[in-house]
Amino acid sequence: MNKRKILVTSALPYANGSIHLGHLVEYIQTDIWVRFQKMRGHTVYYVCADDTHGTPIMLRAEKEGITPEALIARVHLEHFGDFTGFHIQFDNYYSTHSAETRHFSEDIYGKLKTAGLIAVRGIEQLYDPVKNMFLPDRFVKGECPKCGAKDQYGDSCEACGAAYAPTELKNPYSAVSGAKPVNKSSEHYFFSLSDARCADFLRQWACNGDHLQPEAANKMREWVGEAGENKLSDWDISRDAPYFGFEIPGAPGKYFYVWLDAPIGYMGSFQNLCAREQIDFDEFWQPQSDTELYHFIGKDILYFHALFWPAMLKNAGYRTPTKIFAHGFLTVNGEKMSKSRGTFITAESYLKQGLNPEWLRYYYAAKLNSTLEDIDLNLDDFVARVNSDLVGKFINIASRCAGFITKRFDGKLVSGEQYQALQAIVDKHFSSWRPEVIEQAFEEREFSAAIRQIMKFADEANEMIHNLAPWEIAKHADRADDLHRACSLGIQLFYLLSRYLKPILPGTVQQIEAFLNGEPLTWPQLRADQPVSDLLLPAGHTINTYQHLMTRIDTKQIDALIAANTQSLTALPPQSPARHAEKQQHAISPIAETISIDDFSKIDLRIAMIVNAEHVQGAEKLLKLTLDIGSEQRTVFAGIKSAYDPQQLKGRLTVMVANLASRQMKFGLSEGMVLAAGGGNPGELFILSPDSGAQPGMRVK
Repeated sequence: MNKRKILVTSALPYANGSIHLGHLVEYIQTDIWVRFQKMRGHTVYYVCADDTHGTPIMLRAEKEGITPEALIARVHLEHFGDFTGFHIQFDNYYSTHSAETRHFSEDIYGKLKTAGLIAVRGIEQLYDPVKNMFLPDRFVKGECPKCGAKDQYGDSCEACGAAYAPTELKNPYSAVSGAKPVNKSSEHYFFSLSDARCADFLRQWACNGDHLQPEAANKMREWVGEAGENKLSDWDISRDAPYFGFEIPGAPGKYFYVWLDAPIGYMGSFQNLCAREQIDFDEFWQPQSDTELYHFIGKDILYFHALFWPAMLKNAGYRTPTKIFAHGFLTVNGEKMSKSRGTFITAESYLKQGLNPEWLRYYYAAKLNSTLEDIDLNLDDFVARVNSDLVGKFINIASRCAGFITKRFDGKLVSGEQYQALQAIVDKHFSSWRPEVIEQAFEEREFSAAIRQIMKFADEANEMIHNLAPWEIAKHADRADDLHRACSLGIQLFYLLSRYLKPILPGTVQQIEAFLNGEPLTWPQLRADQPVSDLLLPAGHTINTYQHLMTRIDTKQIDALIAANTQSLTALPPQSPARHAEKQQHAISPIAETISIDDFSKIDLRIAMIVNAEHVQGAEKLLKLTLDIGSEQRTVFAGIKSAYDPQQLKGRLTVMVANLASRQMKFGLSEGMVLAAGGGNPGELFILSPDSGAQPGMRVK
């Protein structure tokens, strides 16, 4: 077999949030493929990094009162811990905020500029006059210019699906400060993707080559267009200060857009590994390299990886990817992950609940294929499949046979004529247990097909052990040889199955390797003329005492996991019990019609600080409140004038409904509602206040 040199990457997780089960689809898929290739003896490097630049990082760090560097360092440790917990084995897990990534960003930019593929031109953007910053699309909100829906982001409408420019929004406001943005011009730097050199190359590379899955190549044809109808637009690769990222050489106050240096982070992480391990970086990145480069990504970032990235590499004098493998999204119980239903599950939460990470690795493998199809984590099916396949079929083989070997035969498997008889049984009854079909499925990322074949083998093994019934043989003292051979056969078949499952269950198989008392398991390899029995452990091999390898999933564990991730809206902390006389001083309103918890969970309640309160000219009942909810400030007109003097409210914490549709009043736009209790009598209004320790922006749950 020819030895291959392979560099593999997964998409870089953004350093502004936790790893969740949706993310893990990609990293588990990649890790299984990498482990499989390493088991086959190939040289494989798997690198990744945190994606650390951009406005969201800058604003979150500012909100927490720390530097962006401190924020990304903390998140890096969290991400790496989550990945390690799920046995994701990177050869290097790095950061895009590194000297290496800066070097390659500047190098690629410089080469593109020399090639005449960088253009500078003025653009008009929305500018926040309070924060003194240009606003990225997702930091502008307003009314959709197509359907009029309120509180839509600056690039697309979630109500009607329309796409538009932020300057097209009606009544826009800054999601950072709440201020009305103004139009302001600025010079920006563009990568000339519409240039014929890029378009012609992409038409051949992305549309007609074998670098993409068929569905992805079809999508590229839509985006690139046929010869003579270039549909590509130039790509804005710069952002204005303030911005957390790399400053563009020779352009003070201008920074590389995060999506430029994010994929370059693959190169930065690999360079860091190369320097540490004395690996030849150029061997993997020179234009005519005979090494292989694979990117595993989600289908939502295909545009960046299949258009911008290869065009940048090609025109900067680097090799382009061998293949880009895109996958679909994760649904849970057939629906999008939901915080209200408890199915938006973080990796940390899964591990903290004590669930075995290899249950999830196996279940994902059983669902994954080489297409862009979404996969569903059906929690009932998850429990049933893991319990049936892993415990009931796979682990069951060893647990049925190992005890007899250690107690009756000093841990030794059969040898001599007994071993030859065992080989004959394997070659007669298990001749289909050749690795080729499973190997091809792993290579092509058809993991579900590989699992089906492996479990078919497991069924055959269990049927054989069931028919031999060693537990019955053990009752007869004169059948020691039959017992020895039957149990040795079970252990040998378990050994073969373990080799097939090692890329998926690395932690469990590590325990199995200790139990089997041999070298680390490698991928089974057979010539066409070799019998399957050549794959067995040697005659007379000694195993160690069997230790329990895996438990079944208890449905209570799943219930607890969902409960731990459900962001339900619970009552505020109880106040001191009211005296009976006080209760009699106001009428008690009847309880409203019953609603479901899902209905109630749609309400987003947030802690808000009243930073300003003032009278509203011409309004008898209203006060104008300016509320700080952590990420932004909102204006709310509240009918509490009869109960509060504005000066008494400034600096107080209260609770607001943050996702209530904005309402245009004659005095201005009201962007939410504060919560207050009242009995209906004049002046009988009491705004709700959280306990000490609550902070603006915290969700009430």
